[in-house]
Amino acid sequence: MTSPLQHASMGVMKPTEAEKRFQLLRFPPSPELAPFVKHYWIVSWNLGDGVHYDQDVIPNPCVNMVVEHSGIAVYGISSHMYSKHLEGAGRAFGVKFHPGGFYPFARQPLTSLTDGSMSMMDAFGTEGEPLLSALRSGEPPEALVRHADRILRNAIPEQDPFSATILEIVNYIQQNRDVTRVEQLSAHFNLHIRKLQRLFHKYVGVSPKWVIQLYRLHNAAEMLDRGEADDWAKLSAELGFFDQSHFIRAFKSMLGMTPESYYSLPPES
Repeated sequence: MTSPLQHASMGVMKPTEAEKRFQLLRFPPSPELAPFVKHYWIVSWNLGDGVHYDQDVIPNPCVNMVVEHSGIAVYGISSHMYSKHLEGAGRAFGVKFHPGGFYPFARQPLTSLTDGSMSMMDAFGTEGEPLLSALRSGEPPEALVRHADRILRNAIPEQDPFSATILEIVNYIQQNRDVTRVEQLSAHFNLHIRKLQRLFHKYVGVSPKWVIQLYRLHNAAEMLDRGEADDWAKLSAELGFFDQSHFIRAFKSMLGMTPESYYSLPPES
C-alpha cells in the first residue's frame, strides 16, 4: 500500500497553527510518473459548523492539478502569496508536478498558465470524472492516488531532456543560498542567460530571476523565524537584492507583509 511522504510543508505559513486546522498528507507517484510528478497531496479539515479559517500560502515554482467538490482544474504558478479559505468540513486532492514537469503534458509555454488555470480536458484529454466522484464519495486517499495515477499514466508523454534540466536548476537554486543572480546559473550550467530565460518561461512559467528571488525570500523568512536577522540592509545584501527598499518591497509582495511586521509576529504556540 502507498505510504504518505514525510517532509516539510514548504509554502504553508504558520505551519504550527495550520496543523491544528487541517491535515496534509503527501504520497509518491508511480515510478513511470516520477520524472513528471513530485507528489500527490490531500488536505482534509473539520472546523465545525460556522467556523472558517484562511491559510496563507507562499507560491512555489510548480503546477498543481487540484480536485475539489466543485470540480477539477490545473493551476499554474501564482506570482504572489495567496490565501485559501476553509470552512466547515471538507477535503481537496492534488497533484504537484516538478518544476518543468507539466510542460511535456501541456506542450505550450507555461507563461500562459501563470496566475491562471486550464481544464482537465485540455491538459490530459479527460474530464477526470472517476477521480472527482471518488473525492465526493469519500474514498480513502490511497484510492484517490490510484485514480490520479491511472489518469496521468494514460496521458503520459515522452520524457523531455530540458524538463529534467529545469528540475536540476531549480533544485540547485533551492539548495544553494549563495545563488542570488542568474549569471551564477549561467556559469554553473554552461547555459547562456537568454537561453535560461527562454527555458524558464517555456517550462516553468516565470523567469529564473523570479525563482531565485522566491527561494531567497524563503530563506529570509526562515531566518526571521529563528530570530537571526533584524538588520534589513545587511540581509538584503546577503540575499542578492539591489538595496534594502527592493528587499522590503519583494518580501511584502511575496509574503503579504514587511520583514519588520513578519519579525514582530508573536511566536506560534
